[in-house]
Amino acid sequence: MPEVIFQGPEGRLEGRYHPQKSKDSPLAIVLHPHPQFGGTMNNRVVYNLHYAFHRMEFTVLRFNFRGVGRSQGDYDEGIGELSDAAAALDYLQALNPNAKHCWVAGFSFGAWIGMQLLMRRPEVSGFVSVAPPANLYDFTFLAPCPTSGLIINGSSDQVAPPASTEELVSRLHEQRGITITHEVIAGAGHFFEAQHMESLIACVDTYVRRRLTETTR
Repeated sequence: MPEVIFQGPEGRLEGRYHPQKSKDSPLAIVLHPHPQFGGTMNNRVVYNLHYAFHRMEFTVLRFNFRGVGRSQGDYDEGIGELSDAAAALDYLQALNPNAKHCWVAGFSFGAWIGMQLLMRRPEVSGFVSVAPPANLYDFTFLAPCPTSGLIINGSSDQVAPPASTEELVSRLHEQRGITITHEVIAGAGHFFEAQHMESLIACVDTYVRRRLTETTR
């Protein structure tokens, strides 16, 4: 899988790009957890999401936010990181102008950034939000949420408590025209340790494949 360096708002951004042979394959970007708490594009959840999308024949890009790894710049409390994500999507789309669908996936802090990105980019047709930290960040910008998607959390998550995720999902369920699918992985903590990772990826695989089937009917 090629390592790529592309231009972001504050300098170069480091990523991993995994193309498909088909020029019209769907696209996915995967966003990592909080940069100030050890989050990188090589986080286990991010890594596994990346390969899950690639197995479903997506062309996939994951990357380091500013100030992480070899990405230039400094942490910017989510504002700059959202701009980084938009630049990554621009880069991915420029490489794949014939792609018909685009998805955004994010874990924890990356889920918060990803859901902001889909508000700004109408071409995003689906999302996967893993352990969104609704207790730490304001998600009221999802009014209305522009596309259907999947929210997953662990029942034993102590970083983003299940009650806050349930509240977020219930607010989104009230909106018309979209369908929010909510899956809870029994016993899983925030980082989906051990066997819970397999359950997480299985949920993502089942959901995304179903959505892809629906769009090709």
